[in-house]
Amino acid sequence: MSSGAADLRQRKNQNCTESDKMAPEERNKENSKLGRSPKSVASGMMYAVYLSTYHERKFWFSSRQELEREITFQGDSAIYYSFYKELLKAPSFERGVYELTHNNKTISLKTINAVQQMTLYPELIASVLYQASGSQEVIEPVYFYIGIVFGLQGIYVTALFVTSWVMSGTWLAGMLTVAWFIINRTDTTRIDYSIPSRENWALPYFACQVAALTGYLKKNLNCSAEKFCYLLVSASTYTFMMMWEYSHYLLFVQAVSLFLLDSFALAQTEKVHEVYKIYLFSLFLGYLLQFENSALLVSPLLSLIAVLMLSKCLQMNMKKGTFMSRLLKIMYVYLVLTIAVTLNFLLKMFVPHKENEHLLKFIEVKLGLNRTKNFTMNWLLCQESLQTPSQDFFLRLTQSSLLPFYIFVFIICLFSVTQVIFRRICGEPLKETVNLEDGRIGERPEIVYHVIHTILLGCLAMCLEGMKYLWTPYVCTLAAFGVCSPELWMTLFKWLRLKAVHPILLALTLSMAVPTIIGFSLWKEFFPRIMTELSELQEFYDPDTVELMTWIKRQAPVAAVFAGSPQLMGVIKLCTGWMVSSLPLYNDDDLLKRNENIYQIYSKRSAEDIYKILTSYKANFLIIEDSICNEVGPVRGCRVKDLLDIANGHVVCEEGDSYASSKYGRFCHEIKMNYSPYVNYFTRVYWNSSGPNRGVVYGKSNNSYIIRHMSLDKMLNYPFYLKPMFR
Repeated sequence: MSSGAADLRQRKNQNCTESDKMAPEERNKENSKLGRSPKSVASGMMYAVYLSTYHERKFWFSSRQELEREITFQGDSAIYYSFYKELLKAPSFERGVYELTHNNKTISLKTINAVQQMTLYPELIASVLYQASGSQEVIEPVYFYIGIVFGLQGIYVTALFVTSWVMSGTWLAGMLTVAWFIINRTDTTRIDYSIPSRENWALPYFACQVAALTGYLKKNLNCSAEKFCYLLVSASTYTFMMMWEYSHYLLFVQAVSLFLLDSFALAQTEKVHEVYKIYLFSLFLGYLLQFENSALLVSPLLSLIAVLMLSKCLQMNMKKGTFMSRLLKIMYVYLVLTIAVTLNFLLKMFVPHKENEHLLKFIEVKLGLNRTKNFTMNWLLCQESLQTPSQDFFLRLTQSSLLPFYIFVFIICLFSVTQVIFRRICGEPLKETVNLEDGRIGERPEIVYHVIHTILLGCLAMCLEGMKYLWTPYVCTLAAFGVCSPELWMTLFKWLRLKAVHPILLALTLSMAVPTIIGFSLWKEFFPRIMTELSELQEFYDPDTVELMTWIKRQAPVAAVFAGSPQLMGVIKLCTGWMVSSLPLYNDDDLLKRNENIYQIYSKRSAEDIYKILTSYKANFLIIEDSICNEVGPVRGCRVKDLLDIANGHVVCEEGDSYASSKYGRFCHEIKMNYSPYVNYFTRVYWNSSGPNRGVVYGKSNNSYIIRHMSLDKMLNYPFYLKPMFR
């Protein structure tokens, strides 16, 4: 074992020494392949400007009042931005952080550490930058906030540009990657309709990490470039982990890719294990700085890395054995994964954690291993992002020519990698330097990594449509790299045994001609559409919500608590600052239970039941939305009221099953009639009557609100409700 490690270290030092002796022009060529060019930066800046212009055209942002601007933030986005506002209003940054970590002014009867539970580190950083840079007199807080997000998207595109450039060696691949990314913006990013989401803050750092990792895995890399890539991988991995609560799951997928890459000896073991150390350091530091977040301790990433570090000696010995010992690699992979799963199970038994149990139940139901009538579970399953991808998704990728070229490149790379793995099992060593005429693109470790990575991400995207935002950007990168890489064309010609034309000359010609033709066709077809988007003024006008928020700020008591759909509660918290009974957050079991209970206002339950639920959360005002009460969903059985009827057993003969029907009418309908017993518990204080639909309002065609004040004094005539109410 020690001799094997010494050989690896000696080879690594020898590579560094040889690369340091390279001619200056060769060293500059290596550095240029790592993306040190204004082209990549310019593409990122142009994309950021494009997003800013499109956002302005879509919402008329600069001509709106502050309230109308804030209404454009919907759902969880509204919550994130509301905490950014609170930080800026605090007398000091320290006081603002303390109020967020001991927050009891957002959710009734609940004190939360909002920084930890909602991953508010982006808002902390944005508020510090806004105040430290002296931007208070130059730019409004909302423009500063969304400007940072748009700037990060520019970095995102730049990182993808660099990744494809590093793999192919030409900037044409980077330009084609950016073009496909922008054209397929609907399937590559959520930035259009959810600016403050954690993904938009975190994924640019992950893209930087992937770009640096791609360069780090390259063979014959000079020492300065290798150190730069290593530092960038370290910094971006930790930052990514701090920005998104689900980041360690994505890093786990990446770690599995590296593990498979290393298991078949397709990359330098020392480099792979250095990345493992980066994971461990990021997990440890993240655990400390995220208020001892136990979710990181029970993360599958930690379990896998711990097992891989312990099995390092066994893996190195297997790489220098007989044919039979190499066949044992399959058993080795099986043992590592089995031990990692067992270790993760043991950690969850002994380490107190708040990891969501509903995630495991969701997976069981999603895979068809279990059935449930639970409202929360079925509601999550009905979310568009958690369903399988639609045919429109593949149709859009095909129309932009992305999917056909990706499949073409992917098949060639996969077959080449399979050949290399077979040669390694048979004992054939890898070549230190792969030349163009060799036609062995599968021997390049960075290419193998991306092939495995896209396979794993693609499997997730085929199960959950929301995962397409992780997979599609790297589809753009791999497809652009392939059509621009002479090595890929040469690999294909080696298989075809092409002799009529000189294969190297033809490969070089096609690597320039094909991306040029693709680029011109994309420019001709999609550039006019993009310019139309930027020139067309889209009307966003939501007078109902504006009137509602204005009424709340003028008429509602300061200590009032509002109850309603979680999505609307997020907007109320942002626009008015009033306390709410629930939030559109789905990483906390208590909040999920609250959401289910509040949603009962759209079920067939009595006025007494609804009143008891609302008073248990100290709610004073109830908001009923006609868009939910009268919802006509495209998917039968996925409407909120349908899911409530199934959970409460109020459905008769639904798909062959019989349930007892309720003797009460639907609460949201009955309360409008103003008859007993509803008038005994609720008093109408505001009515918002919707006018005609005047624009895009996030898919809602009717935004009527009914607000009814929950009058406690009316309960005096019903003494048997006094005890449970004031308990």
